[in-house]
Amino acid sequence: MTHEADPTLLFEVFKEIGIIEQLARAQLEAQLPEGLIGPHFAVLNHLVNRGDGAVPIDMARAFQVPKTSMTHTLKGLAAQGLVELRANPDDGRSKTVWLMPAGRALRTETIERLAPAFQGLAGQMDLTALVELLPVLVHLREIMDAARDGRQDG
Repeated sequence: MTHEADPTLLFEVFKEIGIIEQLARAQLEAQLPEGLIGPHFAVLNHLVNRGDGAVPIDMARAFQVPKTSMTHTLKGLAAQGLVELRANPDDGRSKTVWLMPAGRALRTETIERLAPAFQGLAGQMDLTALVELLPVLVHLREIMDAARDGRQDG
């Protein structure tokens, strides 16, 4: 079945994704140590997926937040020994971000603490339908990433 570009349909899809994100963030933040919130975890996750040496301005663009917000988040993570900010060898004025073993461990432990909630969900869901939905969500994200970056290759 095909649908025309119905803004109401698209709005409903994004509304549901937004509500799911809010519920997931609340579950995540309940598992984080005192003083850490979802954006802190998102940065740790980003560094695990991307690798060390990220430049804060590029991270701010990826997260679509002001550079000052990213700097604040990174300083909080650095103060807790979860990341390290190092001088950028390519540009003496900027920094690079390195994930510390404690940051990697915190990410892993948090995911492990989420396991019971995930298992509870899995018991109530058609996992085959979720697996089939994942490529659609990945493609949607790729299209939106490309649009954000001014590309049309999503």
